[in-house]
Amino acid sequence: QVQLVESGGGLAQAGGSLRLSCAASGRTFGRSGMGWFRQAPGKEREFVAGIRWTGTVTYADSVKGRFTISRDNAENTVYLQMNSLKPEDTAEYYCARSRPFSDEYFYWGQGTQVTVSS
Repeated sequence: QVQLVESGGGLAQAGGSLRLSCAASGRTFGRSGMGWFRQAPGKEREFVAGIRWTGTVTYADSVKGRFTISRDNAENTVYLQMNSLKPEDTAEYYCARSRPFSDEYFYWGQGTQVTVSS
């Protein structure tokens, strides 16, 4: 059973930084894609960033140049470094994981709240 546990959320001021972490269980982490999504109140969940098992990364246009996704396969952990935070980044952030060698996210974490004050 794959489990994803997010941490690192909290309150930040506009222009500040936070780093989210997602610890994953299971032996196939290194062969799985990992991603971050977010959902603000009253809005649909949206893609933020993703990193394939090859290391290829993708970002939503709204976070390009501000957020960085990375992974540590030895620690089964994916990170999201968030810089130059804006109030519109306020949301619940979710970690997601694909099945091995798939680009479709299948497993989801419980989420961690990020609140950015102006």
